Amino acid sequence: MSTASYVFGIVAALLTLFTVIELLRRRRLRERHIVWWLIFGVLVLIIAVFPSVLVWLASAVGIAIPINFVFFVSIIALFLVSLQQSAEATRLENKTRVLAEDVALLELRVRDLEDSAGGRDRGSETPGEGRSDSL
Repeated sequence: MSTASYVFGIVAALLTLFTVIELLRRRRLRERHIVWWLIFGVLVLIIAVFPSVLVWLASAVGIAIPINFVFFVSIIALFLVSLQQSAEATRLENKTRVLAEDVALLELRVRDLEDSAGGRDRGSETPGEGRSDSL
């Protein structure tokens, strides 16, 4: 391994860790998501500092070429991130649906209350007058 690729690996790993910590500090990334990125950054830093670890891991799993092990682990990591994001999207869709139903029920209740109060207070006013139905 050349010195340039060795230094590049270390710089890339440190840049990844710095970016993740900065995103957390600015509250652009939630704590529960940062765990995976910190693990990823630390593993990349370890492999960048000690490249023989990658060779050992690849041979321990039975993979002859270490870069194939990197690709395999990357695909698994991307699959897990995709699965986590899909689960989060499903949860948020369900929450949005429930909130929309709640808002619809509250709007119906407000209309019913306005209609009942309007019949008593505004005897001559026509229904729907003075209210906006632009939602």
